[in-house]
Amino acid sequence: MNLREIDLNLLVVFQQLYKERRVSVVADNLGLTQPAVSNALGRLRKMMGDELFLRSARGMEPTPYASQLAEPIDFALTTIRDTLERQLEFDPAASERRFTIAMTDLGEIHFLPRLMRRLAELAPGVTISTVRNTAVNLSDELESGRVDIAIGLLPQLKAGFFQRNLFRQRYVCIFREGHALDKDALTLQDFEEAQHVVVVAGGTGHAIVDEVIAKRGIKRNVRLSVPHFVALGHILSNTDLIATVPERYVREGMAPFKLRYLPHPVPLPEFDVNLFWHAKFHKEPGSQWLRNVIADLSVAQGVGTAPAAQPGFRSDANISAINTPKVS
Repeated sequence: MNLREIDLNLLVVFQQLYKERRVSVVADNLGLTQPAVSNALGRLRKMMGDELFLRSARGMEPTPYASQLAEPIDFALTTIRDTLERQLEFDPAASERRFTIAMTDLGEIHFLPRLMRRLAELAPGVTISTVRNTAVNLSDELESGRVDIAIGLLPQLKAGFFQRNLFRQRYVCIFREGHALDKDALTLQDFEEAQHVVVVAGGTGHAIVDEVIAKRGIKRNVRLSVPHFVALGHILSNTDLIATVPERYVREGMAPFKLRYLPHPVPLPEFDVNLFWHAKFHKEPGSQWLRNVIADLSVAQGVGTAPAAQPGFRSDANISAINTPKVS
């Protein structure tokens, strides 16, 4: 017998007939008509090559072959039902799982200190590994599960992914204290005449800054380009260069370098920092838990939009599918 030809619904009818022995009762239990149950029995007889159930004064009596099949079919259906209905759990306090998160150095500055403090409270055995968005094929790594989640401005993640907004922020201009531009406001002329360091954050959406500036015909005297944000503090604090960076980076990572920032003179679009995961892992308990922990941290900082709840155990809120992936 070819398993591909077996309709599990027929086995459910078999199970019910063996238990109830009456077509009318089985029809009521399964929400079917009596002819539908009789038709299913006919298909079962053809598939099994046996009458299976015979009419008698006591109802539908099973044949010896049906009696032989009854126990393994009941076991198989019960196993399938229990597997589908079982609520998988993730116990953070007992887990020693290692999660891999894709993020930029900017994300590490903002998220990792808070996340590690929270994990020390909730999940002391859980460990975190980070990878750069540009160091891997992010879409493939998320789909395979080698990377659990990604955080950032990542427009390259298309269909098959979910995203959850963490916060929105704007771009600002940053420079050292005592800089000639260290004043109340920055003009467009100031911006064009200054010397710039540019962060070329490949694999993210931050390239929109360069695109907007170029489209507006604004000239920049770019003296230095670097591939990441982490060195900016050292560079800016010891030079007269200025940089265009996300505001949260300045507020949280630049205090040791005595830097100042002003609103950007170019009307740049604000951007969303989102949490991304593949649809295959949308209901995976460990992934759900970590996503909620990170979302709770954003809420605690006053930049998230999700409602308050027990930390780390809220069901996903404020999430959206990218190009509506199908989740089974």
